[in-house]
Amino acid sequence: MMSGLINFLDETEVKEFLDNLGIEYSYQCRKEKDPEGCQRLADYLEGIKKNYEAAAEILKHNCEKNHHGESCYKLGTYYVTGKGGLQQNLKTAYECFVKSCEKGGKKSIDACHNAALLAHDGQVFDNKPNSVKARDYYTRSCNGNFVASCFNLSTLYIQGAPGVTKDMAQAMKYSLKACELGHIWACANTSRMYKLGEGVSKDDEKAELFKNRAKDLHREKNEFSQQLKFGQ
Repeated sequence: MMSGLINFLDETEVKEFLDNLGIEYSYQCRKEKDPEGCQRLADYLEGIKKNYEAAAEILKHNCEKNHHGESCYKLGTYYVTGKGGLQQNLKTAYECFVKSCEKGGKKSIDACHNAALLAHDGQVFDNKPNSVKARDYYTRSCNGNFVASCFNLSTLYIQGAPGVTKDMAQAMKYSLKACELGHIWACANTSRMYKLGEGVSKDDEKAELFKNRAKDLHREKNEFSQQLKFGQ
């Protein structure tokens, strides 16, 4: 194991440090057969070496052979865009995301959301959206506080879809959660449902409360955008 402080202002010392990292991760993956070591090696090849082809090979091995959740998630993102020399394939990407979602652990919540998006879109099922699978994966992701999944789930219940009955009470539940997690449009929808008494008892006071919450979030978003511009 490496020890001691690194002088990050010294290019030679930094290069040696990074090369040693690569050797260490490669040993963990190839010799010790450690799935975590393989994930570290893939991250190293992608982030430090910018060798996406080599990273894709390690991710593919670590997902298919070791069933490593984070590697399956990352491999899925490669298949979505055709990165690392892999042919773009949304069906394979979906399978990778499902593996990661089912496995649990780091990135599994993101994987559940991506699986839901692809099922909802329908391209992976011959352009036939699978609303039931979308609902199930959105639910798992929302349970992990992934705000976009909570919002998408609420809209799915608002509109209804094949296999998913329109349910304004469920829509309210997930819209409220998405709002609490900071989603502007979820707060607006929550306000509207309180105003109309859809999925919840009519309550003008709460309707106004959530309308103001949506306005506050919108203002905060604009202020943050302005700060980013000033910081350029």
